[in-house]
Amino acid sequence: MKQIQGAFITGYVTISVKGSNPELFFQKCIHSGLTIWDVKKTADDTCTGNIKLKDIKVIRQIKRNSNYKITFVGKKGYPFTVKLFLRKKQLVVGLIMSILLIIFLSNIIWEVKITGVPKEIEEKISKQLESYGIHPGSWIITLESPNSIQQKLVKDVPELLWVGVHQKGTTFFLEGVEKIIVNKEEVKGPRNLVATKKGIIKTMYVSKGLPKVHVNDFVEPGDVLVSGIINESEETDEDEDSESGNKNLELVAAAGEITATTWYEVLVTIPLEASYEHLTGNQEKKHYIRIGSVRAPLWGFGEPDYKNIHSEVVERELNFFKWKLPVKIGETILSEKMYTKVERSREEAINTGIQQAKEDLKLELGQEARILSEKVLHDTIENGKVKLSLYISVEENISEEQPISKSLEK
Repeated sequence: MKQIQGAFITGYVTISVKGSNPELFFQKCIHSGLTIWDVKKTADDTCTGNIKLKDIKVIRQIKRNSNYKITFVGKKGYPFTVKLFLRKKQLVVGLIMSILLIIFLSNIIWEVKITGVPKEIEEKISKQLESYGIHPGSWIITLESPNSIQQKLVKDVPELLWVGVHQKGTTFFLEGVEKIIVNKEEVKGPRNLVATKKGIIKTMYVSKGLPKVHVNDFVEPGDVLVSGIINESEETDEDEDSESGNKNLELVAAAGEITATTWYEVLVTIPLEASYEHLTGNQEKKHYIRIGSVRAPLWGFGEPDYKNIHSEVVERELNFFKWKLPVKIGETILSEKMYTKVERSREEAINTGIQQAKEDLKLELGQEARILSEKVLHDTIENGKVKLSLYISVEENISEEQPISKSLEK
């Protein structure tokens, strides 16, 4: 039985042998190593039996040295079924077109689901996705990679803290986390304005409260700039006891804006020689199809005439309903890359260091801060680098709200 297993896959035929003692012909076949089964004697001079399709040539050779007449009376198996099917061209074309249509429809986005964010942010994300070409009806293999989409969304939708993008079948899933802006807790009730840094008062605008410092005064962290106690004289009146004086205090929430000149010492290091690479914007694309480890180009066969090339490969899987096919459509992006080497003089390195220090400090202090001046305290060259010690003067708001002591409110 093991010898005839798989005979349907490889194919087999039923032969009729006619002649004197036809069973002797089958005996010869068996002696030649052929597999014969279901041998039946249908007449005195006729026998039928099954042989494998691949043994037909051997049967014909055995028949040449005999007087038997051989007739093929039946054929079964996968090869004959395929051959019969291929003869029906219309059916074959229809099947191929149906499979291609299913593959095409299986690689179209039918639904975009956005979860984890409020309705207004969801609408913003939907509009942004449409601008990227991501919407029901778009072809999946033309879209950017999920990582690129995530980065663009976080950049283009400021309300998003994080976003996860993945595609399952014909559905595009997007899960976002809203950025929660934690505002500095406002001090409620009576309060003072105090200094947060050392500095010299430059401007004062007080809308509520009693100013305790003046322009050009030097202040230190914790000094009261504007007091929320309007009639402090009553608190210190020696003719009245402290309890009655406190009861007569008029307390308000001090408000205003006090700017001061502050100072920062900054250390920065700048190399005298620097090299960096950048893309020129020139690029060419190559498209291919990959089945397993075999890769066949579709279009874009030439090589770009670039001295240095940055290569980026993006592959998309094809789907058949919910299953992923072992077929991938790929795109290779070849971009022109250039290397630039910069050699700076000592003065150029110092200027670059000053500019870098000012930009970093501006980023740390916020856009409202204004840099007034800078001074190089010390500069040295070590190991091909210029080390700078800078003294930078800044104009900024140094006031901070502080609640008035509860003991004064009683």
